[in-house]
Amino acid sequence: MSTGISLEELQLAARNHGMPLEALRHEITPLGLHYLLVHYDIPVVDPATWRLAVAGTRELSLSLDDLRARDAVTAPVTMECAGNGRALLEPRPVSQPWLTEAVGTAAWTGVPLAPLLAEAGIPDGAVEVVFTGLDRGVEGGVEQLYERSLSVDDAMRDDVMLAYACNGVPLPPQHGFPLRLLVPGWYGMTSVKWLQRIGFTREPFTGYQMVTGYRMRAGEDDPGTPVTRMEPRSLIAPPGIPDFMTRRRFLTAGRHRLEGRAWSGWGAIEQVDISTDGGETWRPASPGSAPGPAAWTPFALDWEATEGEHVLCSRARDASGRTQPAAPPWNVGGYANNALQRIPVTVRA
Repeated sequence: MSTGISLEELQLAARNHGMPLEALRHEITPLGLHYLLVHYDIPVVDPATWRLAVAGTRELSLSLDDLRARDAVTAPVTMECAGNGRALLEPRPVSQPWLTEAVGTAAWTGVPLAPLLAEAGIPDGAVEVVFTGLDRGVEGGVEQLYERSLSVDDAMRDDVMLAYACNGVPLPPQHGFPLRLLVPGWYGMTSVKWLQRIGFTREPFTGYQMVTGYRMRAGEDDPGTPVTRMEPRSLIAPPGIPDFMTRRRFLTAGRHRLEGRAWSGWGAIEQVDISTDGGETWRPASPGSAPGPAAWTPFALDWEATEGEHVLCSRARDASGRTQPAAPPWNVGGYANNALQRIPVTVRA
């Protein structure tokens, strides 16, 4: 644990980036503003020779053109990094130092996964589907390709897709060109990039990213539970203008419209409340329409700002009854920290 940012973490922060919170005003996040996390190196892939292997009861070998020739679907999907909010925990877990900006909503285009798995044939007794990317590195002392698994039932959901385009253009290299998995509602580590192989296993997959990484652990000796779906979160687009260094907001007294977005992987957003006094009192915000069932929901509230110091907060509740906490339980990896956002604001006459 550490209170300062190390050089190693600065290297990670330079390679990865969050979405500037003013971009919450976009229903679909412009591609260059969507958050980005790359575990290892970005592979250089020749689309002319790349193939996707799908190893079921028969083995398929599909080119990018083969996939593009199939019936395509496009869906707006909100994706959030599991470590979003990690840098706000105390003590702070040492890793990519996310604040609250590791999120974005894009319009993903590709092919549904379920028909492709059915075409390959699901082996008798298969319990999980394993997705292997082209990115290779060392993590936890283990040399590995980035691999994740889903249960067969989760992989066969209608909304799970193999995406080859984003916001109407081919996937950029950093977002998984030429093909990535997309699992709506789950934290971003599930949506394996630079996909090269899909296989089945009759036992739970024991790869590093499943049994060591991305687990909710109370201590170093705790085996923990898997990180899966996104916890409910809401974020307000910061109003007014910022101080360059501190990002404290400044605005004039009077009526201001507070706007933001809320999402959850456990169910539709049912309510968002906003506080302008640091969480002492709350008012219900007016919800808008989400651009899709797996995309964030807009909300807004008109605020009569009075001169002085204020702290803006929002909290979301989803259809499962989950509500954003003031502070969630600490965990070793710093995952799923959906604590209330706090925006210091100075209102001037």
